[in-house]
Amino acid sequence: MRLRYGSHFHQFADLLVPDGDGPFPVAVLIHGGFWRERLTLDLDDGLARDLVPRRWAAWNIEYRRVGEVSGGGWPMTGEDVAAAIDHLGRLDARLDLGRVVAIGHSAGGQLALWAASARVDPAVRLAGVVSQAGVHDLVEADRLDLGEGATAEFMGGHAADVPDRYADASPIERLPSGVPVLLVHGDADERVPVELSRSYAAAARGADDEVELVVRPGDDHFVHLDVESGAWADVVAWLARFEDAGPS
Repeated sequence: MRLRYGSHFHQFADLLVPDGDGPFPVAVLIHGGFWRERLTLDLDDGLARDLVPRRWAAWNIEYRRVGEVSGGGWPMTGEDVAAAIDHLGRLDARLDLGRVVAIGHSAGGQLALWAASARVDPAVRLAGVVSQAGVHDLVEADRLDLGEGATAEFMGGHAADVPDRYADASPIERLPSGVPVLLVHGDADERVPVELSRSYAAAARGADDEVELVVRPGDDHFVHLDVESGAWADVVAWLARFEDAGPS
């Protein structure tokens, strides 16, 4: 079911809910693509469909992204993610809003962790975050020129030029997140280096966050979108902690 959470044409999401009475835990899927409009929520369709028979509702969100058509960038993209999560509270569906977990891949990992730490008095609070090969340190991403300028395009400048924006948006600058976090990253990832997950995990633990880091030998950047992969199996296993919590 495709639903709108705002008036912009990219402010929508696909909701998939299992059969039965519920209420069901909710996975908010936040796709990657270096924040650029070329890639869409279709990237996460397979993950969404895989969650439903596991008795999870899936909220696969689209958001404004960098480009002439979509008109996203910081802070608009973050505002969309926050609005999409809060919109869950307005849906007439069999959802347990006490068990909402954000799952973000690549740039979506940055957005998922930001949503856990930055929203003030949210209508729907996240109970946990999964970051799949996430961009957790935007200053380092800018220094490394990940995505051939993607970070500076997203942030509206380099870190040295707009440091306040980077401090606001970068998950490693916003610790503690205050929720349990799973980081899954392949050590053969050539798009987002695994060091970004290692450094975030160390900093988060230093801030007394609960963080589990899984480094997968030989895995690349896109294996996380394969529901048959070991990387997705790690995510599913971690999500089990929320499945027996019951209605909240």
